[in-house]
Amino acid sequence: MKSFMILGSAVGFLIGLGFSLESGCPWSTALWRACAAALVVTVLARWWGHIYLQNFRDTLEQRRHAPRPLSSVNPKPAAKT
Repeated sequence: MKSFMILGSAVGFLIGLGFSLESGCPWSTALWRACAAALVVTVLARWWGHIYLQNFRDTLEQRRHAPRPLSSVNPKPAAKT
C-alpha cells in the first residue's frame, strides 16, 4: 500500500507542478498547487490500491476454492512394442 501512496504523491506533484507552470503561475503558487495535487492523488491512489489488492485477494481465494477438473478416466494406453 505504501508504494501506491508514494507513486501517487510523486505523480500528483509532477502533474500539479507541470500544469501550474504551464499556465504561467509564479513558483510559490505552483508549489502550493503541486502539494495540493500530490495530496489528492495520494488519497485516490490509496483508495484505488485498497480496491485493487482486495480484488486480487478475492480472485486468489476463488481460485483456491474452485472445483478441480476431473482427470481423464481412460489414460492413454502404452505404446505397443
